[in-house]
Amino acid sequence: MSRIGINFPRTTMLLSSDSLLSAMQRTQFELSRAQQSISTGQSVNRPSDESARTSVILVLESQLEAREQHERNLQNAIGVLNFTDQAINDATDSLIEAQSIASSQIGIGSNEDIRAIESAVVDGMIQGLLNVANRQFQGVSVFGGNQGTPLNENVFEEFLGGIRYVGAQTNLAGDLGVGDPLGFNSNGDDTFGALSNRVLSRVDLDLQATSATRLVDVRGAQGFGARAGSIVVAVDGTPVTVDLTTVDTLGDVVTRVNDAIDGVDSTAGALAINGSGFELIANPGHTIDIAELGSGETAGDLGIKLMATGITVPGGDVAPILTALSSLSALGPTINFAGGLKITQGAHTKIADFSSAVTIQDMMNEINRLRLGLRLQINEAGTGLNLISEVSGLDFSIGETAGGTTAEDLGLRTFGQATLLSDFRFGLGVEVQPGVHDFAVELHDGQAFNVNLDGLTTVGGVLAAINTAAVAGLTVGTPGTAGTDFNVGLAQDGNGFLFEDNTVGGNEFRVVQLGTSMAATHLGIYQNVGTGSTIVGDDLAMVRSESIFTHMINLRDALRENDSFGITLAGDAIEQDIETLARVRADVGVRSQRIESQQERSAVLKTTELSMLSDLRDTDFTEVVTQFLQLQQQLEASLRVGSQNLQLSFLDFLR
Repeated sequence: MSRIGINFPRTTMLLSSDSLLSAMQRTQFELSRAQQSISTGQSVNRPSDESARTSVILVLESQLEAREQHERNLQNAIGVLNFTDQAINDATDSLIEAQSIASSQIGIGSNEDIRAIESAVVDGMIQGLLNVANRQFQGVSVFGGNQGTPLNENVFEEFLGGIRYVGAQTNLAGDLGVGDPLGFNSNGDDTFGALSNRVLSRVDLDLQATSATRLVDVRGAQGFGARAGSIVVAVDGTPVTVDLTTVDTLGDVVTRVNDAIDGVDSTAGALAINGSGFELIANPGHTIDIAELGSGETAGDLGIKLMATGITVPGGDVAPILTALSSLSALGPTINFAGGLKITQGAHTKIADFSSAVTIQDMMNEINRLRLGLRLQINEAGTGLNLISEVSGLDFSIGETAGGTTAEDLGLRTFGQATLLSDFRFGLGVEVQPGVHDFAVELHDGQAFNVNLDGLTTVGGVLAAINTAAVAGLTVGTPGTAGTDFNVGLAQDGNGFLFEDNTVGGNEFRVVQLGTSMAATHLGIYQNVGTGSTIVGDDLAMVRSESIFTHMINLRDALRENDSFGITLAGDAIEQDIETLARVRADVGVRSQRIESQQERSAVLKTTELSMLSDLRDTDFTEVVTQFLQLQQQLEASLRVGSQNLQLSFLDFLR
C-alpha cells in the first residue's frame, strides 16, 4: 500500500513518529517558502534560497543602485547646466547692450554730458553682471568651478576698487556614468576671463634632487616617471637583485642599493645623490654595474643604468618637479630671495619678503599675506612659478626692490629682459617706424645718438639696441657705473627703463621722438628731465586680467573721462567678450546634450536590468499558488495517513 511522503518499515514506534515528523517539517518548510514568495512577490528572498541566481541578483541590484545615483547626478547636472546657460544668456544680453552704448558714443551726436549719463548706466550693468556671476543652483556656484563655495557666499566680490574672483580654474565634475567625470558647471576664468595669464614663469628653477625627493615627484630620466620594479647590482661580477618596488624617496633608493653593494664588498663603492640625479662611485680596483632585471625600466627611469670601474659616473637627470614642500635651498640657479618682489595692484604697492621662506609653500603664504588678490602657483610642468591676479579692473606689476634681482631670477618681473614689446600698453604693443630711427637720446654735453627698433621683440632687444647706438661715440655702462658717459638698464626699484647722463654741459637731458614714430611714448621714455641726470621710464608693461569685468570697467571709466579712444578700445574688447561667451555657451550646450543622451541610455539600460532582475527574482504567481495548494494537500494527506499508521498494533505487523 502506497503512502504519501511516509514509509513505515517494521520498526519501533519512535522511529515511525520521527519519520512522520520529518516529512511534515519538510512539507511545512516548503509551504512557508511558497507563502513567503506569494506575500513578497519574490521567489528568492535569501541567498540560501537559490545560490546560483543570488550572485547575479546581487550584481544587478548593486548596478541598479549605482544607476539610481547616476540618474540623480544627471538630473542635478542638467539643472546646473541649464541654469548656467540662462546665466550666460543674461550676461550676453548685458554685453550686447554695453557694446551698443560704446558704439553710440563714438563720433557725432555724443558729448561729455551724454557720456557721463551712459557711464552711470554701464556702472549699473556691472552690478547686474556681478549678480549673474554669483548665481547658485541648489547650493552649487554656477561660475565658481570646483571651488567649494559655501551657500550664499559669492565667488566674485568687490575688492580694492576692482572685482575679485575667488573661485577655481577648473569645473565641478561628477560621476555621471559616462566614464570619465564630466564637468557640469563653468568657472569664472573660462567664462569671464577673471584671472590674469601673463606673468607665467619663463625660468626653469632646475630643482635639485635630495634624499627627501619622492619618486612620485620626478619626471624620470626617460620622461615616464619612476616606475616601480627591481634592478640588478653586480659588484665585481657578483650580482644582487635589489627590490625597489616599495621605495618612496631617492634616499630610499640609495639605502637599498648601498646595502646590496656592502653585502658583497663594503669597500667597492656607493650610489649617491648629486645634482638632479644620482652618481655611481666605484673605488679603485672595483667594478659596479647596475642593470635592469628582465624587461624592467626602473634603472632607466632613475638614471642609474650605469657601470663604473674605479671612477665616478654621473647618472641621468631624474627631473624633480616643484611641489609646495620643495625646499628653496634645492633650487638650481642662485636666486636672491632677500630682495623680494615689489608688487603693485591698482593703487596699492607692497613688498613680498621671502628672506625667511624655506619652502615654496612659505612663498605662497607670503603672497597671500599681502592681501592683494594674487595667487602664486607652480606651473603645469613643475619647473617654475606663476603669479596670477584675481582682480579685474586693476593694473598690476611685479618689479625689483632696491637693486634686488628676485623678480628677474624667478622669471616673474613684468618689465624684464624677456618681456615682449607686444605686451606693452595691455597688448597694444610698441609701434615703430619701419626703416628709420625711432627716437634720439640727447645728453648734457650736446652729444646725441639715434635708435632704430626695427625687428625687435623684447625689452632686452631694446636695451641692446640703445647700447649699440650709444657706444658708437660714448662710453656706456649699466646703471650706477661711474666714469662713463651714459648708463642704460632697467629700474633698480620697481619697473621701467633707466637712463643716466654722466656728461657735463648746459643742454637738456631728454629723449626725442623722431619722425612719426611713437615708440618712445609707448616705451615710457619720452621725457625731458632738463638739468637732471636720470630718466626713469614709465611702466607701460603692467598686467591686468583681460576679463569681461575689466572691459566693462574700462568702458565706464572712458565714458566718465570723455575718452573717445578708450571707449573704442573697450567697445572692441566687449565685442570679443560676446564671442567668448558664445563659445562657452556652446560648450555648455554640448555637455547638456551629452548628459541628456546619457539620461536616455540610462533609462533604457535600467528597464533592461529591471526586466532581468524580475526574471531572476520575482514570483511566478500561477506556479507558486499551484505549488502551495499541492503542498497543503500533501500536508493534510500526511497527517491523515500518519494518524492511521501510528494507531497500528503488533498484530498489524504480524500479518
